[in-house]
Amino acid sequence: MTPVALLFLAVSMSADAFAASISKGAELRKPRFRHAVGIGLIFGIIEAITPVLGWVAGKASQQYVETWDHWVAFTLLTIIGLHMIVEGLKKEEKVEHRKQTLWLLVLTATATSLDAMAVGASLAFIDVNIITTSLAIGLATTVMASMGTLLGHKFGKYVGHWAELAGGVVLIGIGAMVVVEHTVLM
Repeated sequence: MTPVALLFLAVSMSADAFAASISKGAELRKPRFRHAVGIGLIFGIIEAITPVLGWVAGKASQQYVETWDHWVAFTLLTIIGLHMIVEGLKKEEKVEHRKQTLWLLVLTATATSLDAMAVGASLAFIDVNIITTSLAIGLATTVMASMGTLLGHKFGKYVGHWAELAGGVVLIGIGAMVVVEHTVLM
């Protein structure tokens, strides 16, 4: 995976965490920078762990799908991308104010990182360094979720769905690149 593709993957994987953190920021009266970074770290750490878990599962099944692994990666990335696009097209009418708890943040971060686990599984079928990829995804998510928390206070209901849409399109593009690399360029 090229550094540019890794950057696009990391940013697109952080799009759902960005959207979720915008809503978290909208729920807070005036989020402080320290609080925003804390929320970002929770999202980033969980988002960095889940691709590794998916990659391990993908490696375990790799021998069974070796001849068509690029199609598996493409299919998984496309399904996740389409799901993100559909979620991005849904408009939320209002943001519900509720108390922020650590467990609620962890639960939200885990829910937004399930797609990263599936992407990790698809990455097991192509030549990537999962540690570098996972760290890039975690760092991008930390930055994006921190920014989302701060932006959410001012722009919460207007920005979140656009991040989901862009992330979904990028994932589909990466899936298409995998197929092209394994079929046309081989």
